[in-house]
Amino acid sequence: MAESTGSGLAVVTGASSGIGFELARQFAEHGFDLIVVAEEEGIVGAADELRDLRVEVEPVQADLTRAVDVDRLWERVRARGRPLAAIAINAGVGVGGPFVDNNLEEELRLIDLNVVSVVRLAKYAVRHMVSRGSGRILFTSSIAAETPAPFLAVYGASKAFVQSFAEALHHELKDTGVTVTALQPGPTDTNFFERAEMMDTQIGVEDKDDPADVARQGFEAMMAGKHRVVSGSAGNKVQSAMARVLPEQTKAQQPAERSRKKK
Repeated sequence: MAESTGSGLAVVTGASSGIGFELARQFAEHGFDLIVVAEEEGIVGAADELRDLRVEVEPVQADLTRAVDVDRLWERVRARGRPLAAIAINAGVGVGGPFVDNNLEEELRLIDLNVVSVVRLAKYAVRHMVSRGSGRILFTSSIAAETPAPFLAVYGASKAFVQSFAEALHHELKDTGVTVTALQPGPTDTNFFERAEMMDTQIGVEDKDDPADVARQGFEAMMAGKHRVVSGSAGNKVQSAMARVLPEQTKAQQPAERSRKKK
């Protein structure tokens, strides 16, 4: 069995690749034992790689769009018989394209993963952590939470929900010993844009941030108890600052041009 360095138990969802895997790596490098979760079979290989960092890693293959799988995940957490020190609720998907053309079932599945499963899993984690007066929660939101997201309309709305939810919980829980942090990445070099069928858009092919850098910034902000962090390039931080002062129509214009499919 791997040697744990004793920082506690952490859960990371969407951990088979991208930001989620890099978040799991951050936890492992800082001595946390892990439960890592993803729908893909690749979660087993990801767990094997993380064990090289000499912590305990349990992979859980689960479809978090299904309530029964979220409940099953939480039963695995409870079965460890250890306090949950931290959780990174990171799993999410996008659906790109005009809303009028997009597949409704794919967009509803997006809502089930990006919104419904987030609330369900957070309910379990918050109650557990508040009951013991300690814990850290990291939500992966997006820079898209701050502006309208034409051609990513349902995704952008889902991340606006996550951002509002995370910041509300941060204030609700401020005197409980539980911290809540929202991580807001910009375009990041993961499989997000391929899965969202956006490789024929400007944003799909332009340079992107390194998921390892995004994850490190998110982990550091969580450990510092910050309520939010805009990660990645300086451009992301400028976009976030401008989103607080520009009118909605102006804010929507640039994302529309970058996310519209090329003819």
